[in-house]
Amino acid sequence: MLLSLVLHTYSMRYVLPAAVMMGTAPTYVLAWGAWRLLSALLPARFYREVDDRLYTIYQSMVLFFFENYTGVQVIIYGDLPKNKENVIYLSNHQCTVDWIIADMLAMRQNALGHVRYVLKDGLKWLPLYGWYFSQHGGVYVKRSAKFNEKEMREKLQAQMKAETPMYLVIFPEGTRYNPEIPKVIADSQSFAEKEGLAVLKHVLTPRVKATHVAIDTMKDYLDAVYDVTVAYEGTVDHKGQRKLAPSMTEFLCKECPRVHIFIDRIELKDIPQEQIYMRRWLHERFEIKDKLLIEFYDAKDSKRRNKFPGKSVHSKLSLKKTLPSLLFLGGLTASMLLTESGRKLYVKTWIYGTLIGCLWVSVKP
Repeated sequence: MLLSLVLHTYSMRYVLPAAVMMGTAPTYVLAWGAWRLLSALLPARFYREVDDRLYTIYQSMVLFFFENYTGVQVIIYGDLPKNKENVIYLSNHQCTVDWIIADMLAMRQNALGHVRYVLKDGLKWLPLYGWYFSQHGGVYVKRSAKFNEKEMREKLQAQMKAETPMYLVIFPEGTRYNPEIPKVIADSQSFAEKEGLAVLKHVLTPRVKATHVAIDTMKDYLDAVYDVTVAYEGTVDHKGQRKLAPSMTEFLCKECPRVHIFIDRIELKDIPQEQIYMRRWLHERFEIKDKLLIEFYDAKDSKRRNKFPGKSVHSKLSLKKTLPSLLFLGGLTASMLLTESGRKLYVKTWIYGTLIGCLWVSVKP
């Protein structure tokens, strides 16, 4: 009985965050949809500016749970400029929380509303979110031979024409590094060896297509590329073997005490433009990531484990940055659910918003 109670209490740790984040989605989409209609007759920059502010509100609420609620310590190494920039954000990919890490860094630059993602195509079918991410400037791409370079270029060119601030997040590995699926890691290593590239241990061999298209299309628009390496503390077992990185549920259950983020800001002039050379450059960047992660996980000196080399800053996010958004969206949703007409509108938004979104993304990239 006592064990059941403990397990139930543990599971409730993520129920509240999940309920609030999912529960406020219809409210958010309604607010955004209203603005989309109202701004139809206004210059495009007005729509974009308010859209970015709305996105900031929602993602600030999300960060309340992933930082303030969990109490995770965010340790930052390297160069994170204080000012906003138009950037491409390249990172290793190991779990769903990786998307939140980009928000964490953007928030610290007051650029949270500028975050756009390059997403795998299947995510466009997510209820409400899939459609909205596309509207907010996200780019859906297919893997390998199905990758449509023309569509991606056109989407990015449209964003530049509208003078959209860009904090474009790309995970070049294309899929997550998962120690529980050794075949994916083995295939990645075999491919690197076959191509004469360095074999990587803690990251997968990166794919260059999306990165090349993004940098080549926006080279005159970008200020820099952020090369980001992320490590979640506590993801090594008692034998020293790498474990699966925390899922969103586990993270919200406070299973990750610290997340370590190493940032290397790279000037565009230091990146080769031709794809064949950029491919080599990108692989070399992932070699650097691999060395950082080998030091983090496998250093012979135990004092050097669970941290990256160099100076670090424990960056704590103030409640002033996140709590107002939680109270605003939570209050707006609660007031809607208090009335019968509000509840009907809420349910219809989930149903029809999802159907319209799926129809939209099926006919438009």
